[in-house]
Amino acid sequence: MEIMQNDTGTLQVCVFNISVAVPVQNATVIITDPEDENNNFRIELTTDNSGRTETISLPAPPVANSLTPEGNQPFKEYNITVTSEGFETINIYGVQVFPDMLAIQNVYLNPREQKETIEIDYPTLWGDFPEKIPEDEEKDIKEETGFVVLDYPVIPEFVVVHDGDPNDSSAPNYYVRFTDYIKNVACCEIYSTWPDAAIRANVLCIISFTLNRVFTEWYRSRGKNFTITSSTRYDQAFSYGRTIYEEISIIVDEMFNTYITRPGIRQPLFTQYCDGSRVYCPEWLSQWGSKELADQGYTTIQILRNYYGNNIYLEQAENVVGVPSSFPGENLTIGSQGNAVRTIQEQLNSISNRYTAINKLAVDGVYGENTAEAVREFQNIFNMPQSGIVDFPTWYEISRVYVSIERLAELV
Repeated sequence: MEIMQNDTGTLQVCVFNISVAVPVQNATVIITDPEDENNNFRIELTTDNSGRTETISLPAPPVANSLTPEGNQPFKEYNITVTSEGFETINIYGVQVFPDMLAIQNVYLNPREQKETIEIDYPTLWGDFPEKIPEDEEKDIKEETGFVVLDYPVIPEFVVVHDGDPNDSSAPNYYVRFTDYIKNVACCEIYSTWPDAAIRANVLCIISFTLNRVFTEWYRSRGKNFTITSSTRYDQAFSYGRTIYEEISIIVDEMFNTYITRPGIRQPLFTQYCDGSRVYCPEWLSQWGSKELADQGYTTIQILRNYYGNNIYLEQAENVVGVPSSFPGENLTIGSQGNAVRTIQEQLNSISNRYTAINKLAVDGVYGENTAEAVREFQNIFNMPQSGIVDFPTWYEISRVYVSIERLAELV
């Protein structure tokens, strides 16, 4: 199918050694167009001391293509090759660039791995995926089995994603940080060009769906060694190595501990959904329908109640596993003082040993301009709004990077 390209999107590649704990400087990133038969399209970039390339503009289809199910292909595909001395080459095929959106391609290099090739799947709204098998939105929990040990939902540090049908023992398992998993699924399932309320409604469904699998130990109680699958027949789309879009990433960071539930139950709802165009699902959220409701001015909760009923409400999980301490409840900004500020200063100093663009701080528990500047640079490196304020998303992102660096230090 011919794709008219009269718009542009942007792309940034971020390269790390094994994990986010170590950025790879001076890696070579080559971007090519698979439709360019004469090999005239070739962009070569180099990563900086934070492991990032510059952000570049690339041709993309009209934004209107992603705003209706009848549109032409809404993204332009590119291929990326990443090389760095001491590491094997990684080839990534099918990186999808949407108009007016920043696409972030994270690349993890491992010197012990062989040459790796990643092929990114189409989004479910464009590709051909099997229909979901209906399940009850609230699961019967047999606590006497010993598999369910939680009294209330918590946010796990990682989920184990089985990349295939749950009964396919040959499919690989991937350990994925919870928020990275939610971002990956959201970028597989919806378009980042949609209205904010529609994106948030769909992200909340994805979070609730995932936390129901976690809370009920759905697969582990059946003898499996994973949390969830990438099969859209049973679960949600997940594409290993997928490009993440900044707009979706920011929203997930803001609400990753929020889920949908009903009065009188402990578990997050098993919020199944479908595209609402090729597949009709009257009792589930319609993805295209949620976009249309947002266009009409519906809020996020109004969209959700339109599909799941007026008695649903949003709940927040208080416990986030794998972080040194929970968000203090109030934003940290110029003039803030106390132990929470001291914690952030200590963590940023540790992070600055790897990400040298972040300035060193006096650990005095006083949030001054130097601390705000270090926070802004951290937010810049990790593609967050650069407010210089430690809000809920920034607190947990700093914690995530700090924990990764500390774990690596323990292994050295």
